[in-house]
Amino acid sequence: MRGMQTPPRLCDPEALRRNRARAARAPVTFLMEQVAAEVQERLIEVNRRFTAPAIVTGWPGFWAGVMPGAQVVPDDDTLSLTPGAHDLVLHALSLHWAADPIGQLVQCRHALRPDGLLIAVLFGGQTLHELRASLAAAEAEVTGGLSPRVAPMGEIRDLGALLQRAGLALPVADATPLTVSYPTLTALLHDLRAMGEGNALAGRLRHPTRRAVMARAAAIYAETFATPDGRLPATFDIITLTGWAPAPDQPQPLRPGSATHRLADALGATPLAPTDD
Repeated sequence: MRGMQTPPRLCDPEALRRNRARAARAPVTFLMEQVAAEVQERLIEVNRRFTAPAIVTGWPGFWAGVMPGAQVVPDDDTLSLTPGAHDLVLHALSLHWAADPIGQLVQCRHALRPDGLLIAVLFGGQTLHELRASLAAAEAEVTGGLSPRVAPMGEIRDLGALLQRAGLALPVADATPLTVSYPTLTALLHDLRAMGEGNALAGRLRHPTRRAVMARAAAIYAETFATPDGRLPATFDIITLTGWAPAPDQPQPLRPGSATHRLADALGATPLAPTDD
């Protein structure tokens, strides 16, 4: 429509590519290893043999080794996936950088065969909340302003709703918090860079952060969050979204009000006696 404007991009794609290329020289992969193990467990629980998997990721080398034979495609705005070609699509730790997360999930759904499975793993809203709070407080104190430093990430309730909006059936969203401790703020920032998770926000500062801001952030981090042994905890809120491409023979939820048995009866609960108020 005339007059409508394209919303500004949250992420700078070129900066994200540079960050990932730099990290690939000496990557820190413990989070990806954790996610890979979790995905393998979920696939075992599904108890189905997948013969045509695809993986969407910014880390093709790592994930190709996790699932040999899978088609691995980059997390570009337009995914290089053939409609209806796959019985499993894994979106691996990159959806939080997407310009259009729903669009990414819709493309994954179209790539699935009927009753195919999507598993999307991404960072959720509590990720690095300690770092975010410390940097914001330090910058406001030292410079009197704020600049984008940590990408905003969705809360589990909102992220789960994306599955239904993308047209996936039987949607489930769950969170696995993981806390990692570091001796210093510098060590944490080093790992983030080596994960390719450095600041790639479009609105980021284009010059180095003042040393006074980083020094104050380190002090606030230690004062506010340090453990008794002096280490700095960093939270990674790992959200897993699962949904299925619709198929005629899938279980369907009952219509509201169509239940024929009370929940209390099913649980064997004893009715409460009336009280006199």
